Amino acid sequence: MLETGQIYNLKVVRKAQFGYFLTAGETEILLHNNEATRSLEENEDVEVFVYMDHQERMAATMHRPFLVLGEFGWLQVTDVNKKMGVFLDLGIHKELLLSKDVLPYSWAEWPEKGDKVFVGLRHDKKGRLLAKLGIDVELKEMEHKADKTVINRQVSGHIYRLIAPGAFLFTEEGYIGFLHREDMKEPVHLGQFVTARVKSIREDGRINVTHQPNKKEAYFEDSDKILEILESRGGAMPFTDQTDPETIRERFGISKAAFKRAMGKLIKEKKVYQEEGWTYLTAIKQRS
Repeated sequence: MLETGQIYNLKVVRKAQFGYFLTAGETEILLHNNEATRSLEENEDVEVFVYMDHQERMAATMHRPFLVLGEFGWLQVTDVNKKMGVFLDLGIHKELLLSKDVLPYSWAEWPEKGDKVFVGLRHDKKGRLLAKLGIDVELKEMEHKADKTVINRQVSGHIYRLIAPGAFLFTEEGYIGFLHREDMKEPVHLGQFVTARVKSIREDGRINVTHQPNKKEAYFEDSDKILEILESRGGAMPFTDQTDPETIRERFGISKAAFKRAMGKLIKEKKVYQEEGWTYLTAIKQRS
């Protein structure tokens, strides 16, 4: 018995104006002219992929799908429909639906057009093909274990799973990584392509990643941020290393400790000085 989502060798039993009828025993299915990649003759065997068409009839195509039943891979999002889910490019004319029932509750975490999601194929009750999300088990064959040489390197990959503490991604190098919500610059969504820094290596060879720069990079970034704010205020601001931590985090987006380190660097380099609860650009003083 024919099953959608599989590739079969079927025989052409007759030709029609709109296509070809194929058979495997008693079952006949249509190969529409639009789905044929060349002209066929009666009694010829042809390799086709079987699926349900828009009228829920079993149909065939000679176009090769990106996936068949039992396989998992990365499919690109072609459209988003909040009532139904997201549609994926399967490599044939009919798109594949990833139902809203298996997508995150929040629309903000849904894949967007152009993203790639890691999926396999499944059937609904009517035998129609739907996508199902893949997880670590299905990625295992493609996974590579990381070693300490990758610490602090930038890696990029697609988010394939979201959980309350954070997100899992599969990198271009084949590493499975985890991005904790505390390490995110901004929220991420399923299928998103992200770049992050390797923070640590787990015992199982998987990686923990972060959007935060390492201490040395952050040190310079924080110093630049302080100078930028000073310049935007005409060279003076009512913030020093004595300012309370809450105000610093709100105004500069960094911790009190990071602010003090960056401020210490600028004072040591004589780029700024502090007086009576204010910080000034040294260059302004020298000009006055």
